[in-house]
Amino acid sequence: MKKTDKSSVEFTGTAVVLGILLAVLFGGANAYLGLRVGMTVSASIPAAVISMGIIRVLLKKESVLENNMVQTIGSAGESLAAGAIFTIPALFMWSRELGIPSPSFWEITLIALCGGLLGVLFMVPLRNMLIVKEKDSLPYPEGTACAKVLLAAEHAGESITVFAGLAIGAVYKFIADGLKLFPSEVDYSVKRYRGAGIGADVLPALLGVGYICGPRVASFLFAGGTLAWFVIMPLLVLAGQNVILYPATEAIGTLDTWGIWSNYIRYIGAGAVAAGGVISLIKSLPLIGKTFADTIKGYGRKDVKVFAQNDEAGGGNISNISKNRELSPRFVLIGIIILAVLLWLIPVVPVNLFGAVIIIVFGFFFATVSSRMVGLVGSSNNPVSGMAIATLLAAAFLLKAMGNTGISGMVAVICIGTVICIIAAMAGDTSQDLKTGYLVGATPLRQQIGEMIGVIVAALTIGGVLYLLNEAWGYGSSELPAPQATLMKMVVEGVMEGNLPWNLVFIGVAVAVVIEILRIPVLPFAVGLYLPIHLSVPIMIGGLLRLAYNARAKKSEQVENTIERGILYASGLIAGEGIVGILLAVCAMIPFGSGSFLDWITISDKFYLGNIGGVVFFGILIGSMVYFMERKQNGKSFK
Repeated sequence: MKKTDKSSVEFTGTAVVLGILLAVLFGGANAYLGLRVGMTVSASIPAAVISMGIIRVLLKKESVLENNMVQTIGSAGESLAAGAIFTIPALFMWSRELGIPSPSFWEITLIALCGGLLGVLFMVPLRNMLIVKEKDSLPYPEGTACAKVLLAAEHAGESITVFAGLAIGAVYKFIADGLKLFPSEVDYSVKRYRGAGIGADVLPALLGVGYICGPRVASFLFAGGTLAWFVIMPLLVLAGQNVILYPATEAIGTLDTWGIWSNYIRYIGAGAVAAGGVISLIKSLPLIGKTFADTIKGYGRKDVKVFAQNDEAGGGNISNISKNRELSPRFVLIGIIILAVLLWLIPVVPVNLFGAVIIIVFGFFFATVSSRMVGLVGSSNNPVSGMAIATLLAAAFLLKAMGNTGISGMVAVICIGTVICIIAAMAGDTSQDLKTGYLVGATPLRQQIGEMIGVIVAALTIGGVLYLLNEAWGYGSSELPAPQATLMKMVVEGVMEGNLPWNLVFIGVAVAVVIEILRIPVLPFAVGLYLPIHLSVPIMIGGLLRLAYNARAKKSEQVENTIERGILYASGLIAGEGIVGILLAVCAMIPFGSGSFLDWITISDKFYLGNIGGVVFFGILIGSMVYFMERKQNGKSFK
């Protein structure tokens, strides 16, 4: 990949403002998506394409580096949101269950801000080792793909595909959950096979997630859901028709499918996900050890302090020394110390000195692991949840041994886990962005400043989004199940109070071990076991659509362009649904007449299409995706 000869304009007011807007957009959308389905998606490529559409087409400017700055700032929003929604909703759930105060807006903001800035700062000394020195052995797939997008000037026309997906996803979501013309969740029980059930959340984001993840990951998710809803649940009904089994208070035979799932399957799934996270971490230990050792050895070496002057992968002959500048080690060290002290001393953040030390030690360790892992396997396969579970277990056992128990101890553990989760997510995102910048000849210093701007904006946004969604629907509800946060809550409660149905949890652990023995990726299968099958079905449909085009791509290179347009359209669907989901939460909080504004705009009492309507509209949505994928574009693809 050759260095771009486009304009060297980089850190501009346009780039900062547009990057901030995209950080808010994708941060909010990914928060909603993660709380709904437990998964998030990378925003780097969609942000780059939207940026090119606005800067090149509307503003008539042409600067690869300016577009790169936009995606650097914008992608920080989704990464911080991904780390926050894994844990913080647990505090809201405890508030509702135990009557303790909810986390304040400033508590959430400061925790997210400290975690995000630590993730960026920890990545600064890692850049020279991982991005520059190991440029050939660590491909950083998302970062490299984003660089290709930015360097392909003809690709600007593809921004239409993203905006089309965003608009259609937004309108569809409004019709389904605003007007409520049809149910967003289609549900069927199998009467002749008691205990079994099938259904689908017929929503744009899930179709988009399935397409982006691809058929392999989608099939693992669906396989886990199939085991739960068509094997374990019917077995429970068959064997325990008249049995009352804890934690349920009614006989199994009297429970519907959702009752069986909430009382039994989610605990089995929790055990499987926890075991899957630990297994993934254990398998990564050799890589973790090597990475950590190589990083420590590499510190201070002069041969990795600057770009090679004639390095094609590094952007060619970069004569301007500013292209090699980055945040100084003194600034990084002072920043880390200040953030650790803030976590310890600020009253609204319930972390003591010992907790702050745990955060710094585990944070740097997992930032190193995360940066290396995304360089090899990409951000989608980064075991952030496994790192979070390991941190929560270690912190819970340590705090309990020191006598910090009860709800105060559990809150402290979740806060520690939140910061670690955000650090790992941000370090992975920052490393991908720095790889993109390295390939297009961006200035590391400016990118690092851009990352921090994105963190600050996203930290201020995430607190409001979490409060808004909780007030509208509540975490743990059918609208926002918050699966990852519910799992983390269960893990902490299990260690601190020992009140989990451990037999069910250990069944899940055993299932995860069997899956690992069969050499099937544990985490996606375990997540499918843990989540309702209604989420796996539309994801599987998206994966099958991708499979069909992958098969065609083997026969025609032109189909590759179609697949790429599908990824952009799917990203737009996710963003569109996320935006409207947040707007509907606002409507649900606005009083209007005897109810809320959301109740007022609903038309389901006058005109309702039922499950058939949901299936038909979802079919139309799939058709729209195929149309925009097959639609001919002016110019070439970014491949």
